[in-house]
Amino acid sequence: MTYHQDQTDVIIVGGGLAGLTAAAFLARSGRRVVLYEKAHDIGGRAQTQRKNGFYFNLGPHALYRFGEGVKVLRELGLEFNGHFPKLNGVLIKKGQPHPLPFQPLSLLTTKVLSWPAKWQVMRLMAALPKIDPVPLESLTVRDWFEEQGFNADTRMYLQALIRLATYTADIEHQSAGATIAQVQRAAAGNVLYVDNGWQVLVDGLRRLAESAGAIIESGARVTAIDWTGEQGVSGVRLADSSTRAAAAVIVAASPAATQTLVGQPSLIDRWAKAAIPVKAAVLDVALKRLPRPETTFALGVDQPLYLSVHSAAAHLAPEGGALIHTAKYLDSADPDPQLAEQELAGLLDLTQPGWREEVVEQRFLPDMTVINALIPAEQGGLLGRPGPEVPGIAGLYVAGDWVGPVGMLSDASLASARQAAQLVQDYLAQQPPLSLELSSIEIKSNSFELA
Repeated sequence: MTYHQDQTDVIIVGGGLAGLTAAAFLARSGRRVVLYEKAHDIGGRAQTQRKNGFYFNLGPHALYRFGEGVKVLRELGLEFNGHFPKLNGVLIKKGQPHPLPFQPLSLLTTKVLSWPAKWQVMRLMAALPKIDPVPLESLTVRDWFEEQGFNADTRMYLQALIRLATYTADIEHQSAGATIAQVQRAAAGNVLYVDNGWQVLVDGLRRLAESAGAIIESGARVTAIDWTGEQGVSGVRLADSSTRAAAAVIVAASPAATQTLVGQPSLIDRWAKAAIPVKAAVLDVALKRLPRPETTFALGVDQPLYLSVHSAAAHLAPEGGALIHTAKYLDSADPDPQLAEQELAGLLDLTQPGWREEVVEQRFLPDMTVINALIPAEQGGLLGRPGPEVPGIAGLYVAGDWVGPVGMLSDASLASARQAAQLVQDYLAQQPPLSLELSSIEIKSNSFELA
């Protein structure tokens, strides 16, 4: 097999936030980096589409102000403008709106909770900053509720807050420790909506990587990673049947996609089999004006529904316009797309009556992947997630929202990318200089292709 000798140290597969972040770190450290993204556009789920002056993220996106993601972006020197959301709105129970009970006084007066539930919630909120989540990593959220003796009203209210902070509705599997850590982070620092959408982060990371020397190729699909158990990684194969040699490879993709690329039996098979994707149905609407400006947020208590006027905080709409993200958090059961769309349109009817007459653009995503893998208690929560280094395959690393012991969502993507880049640096520093002509090396490879 003949390899193109491009003097590449690291090949990165996947051009989302994780892949771009790893490319930026490695390139600015002097490594020769090539990133391949199969799609025409870079950015993955962080892409933003601009239509008629509105900035459409792929569903509701927020950066946790005290999360690891913001730290990574600042470490790289990436500048962006972010703003706190305006939580002027309602909780919805049995189809009826109620004032948001997020403060002590409103908790005492709300009709959403019974008196016993009010006291349970208030005690928990007072104790929340002091809870150590680590001993609870292997406990499910449901089991933690049982241990705490929470009544039905308390559980229902807490589940709504958990969905808001984690985007996850599966309390039967989700780690209580990971969940509590995320709720603590959200309560302590709030979140940021980004001006002009998350494309700002994508474009900024790309500029940082390319200015440091990284080569980024979109519309270039990697079909296989070449490796052997003895030699480790040797390069990748592309859809055009060409091959590229590299001393190390980082795959910034889902567990299933990574498994397909690796092909031969490996530990990744087990990771892919255990991964439970977290999904949501999303209805995004751009309006000429907001019919009810005083209502910019809504959260379902007995239904897994969410609404936020992101343009009320960030620059995402032209003057006078409004961009609203709505979502239904899905469980592991297959959703009914038509029902989900009706429920989300009904949520808009309830909170923004007359919205249909103001529509400029709208988009429904019935089955959007929010996180590539739930954080299960059964596997030890955050501490049980796969690390960036793939055991048994020297020179192969992974990064993404399902990787590493730090954070959830984009926090995990960015933190694992930074860690993967550092591990690659350490690995390459231990490798002897390349002295053989790569074109003369015989390497076993697989023929699996990424669909």
